[in-house]
Amino acid sequence: MSQDDNNMEEYPTEINDYLTAFEKSLGSVDEMLKTMMSVSRSDLLQKLDPLEQAKLDLVSVYTLNSMFWVYLATQGINPKEHPVKQELERIRTYMNKVKEIADKKKASKLDKGAASRFVKNALWEPKAENEHTSKTPAKGKKRQ
Repeated sequence: MSQDDNNMEEYPTEINDYLTAFEKSLGSVDEMLKTMMSVSRSDLLQKLDPLEQAKLDLVSVYTLNSMFWVYLATQGINPKEHPVKQELERIRTYMNKVKEIADKKKASKLDKGAASRFVKNALWEPKAENEHTSKTPAKGKKRQ
């Protein structure tokens, strides 16, 4: 028997696809972490505006806590009963707040001056009584 055959016998074959996907995901996380660690944090933060800095910090801390969640699960500890669950919920709350701020920045701003000009020009204004610009005579009886 080869070493691969021994490894296949150690766990049920039904979870093979799950383990393969998990291994690929770990590889992706490893690549991302190497990319993030290749640039110093201060250099990275200098290039970002405060909102982007907040997003980066939130994603980093969420990822770290998610990985701890997975670690707890692999150790047989129920992460739903661990304080890490409340921490993840707290981080999600802040992520939603940052998203709201970003959405407000993207929302179109009202130009009050332009809006008042549109309304003013769209409204009908009666002409003064002494102005008779009409070229056609008024129908009906003339007053004497």
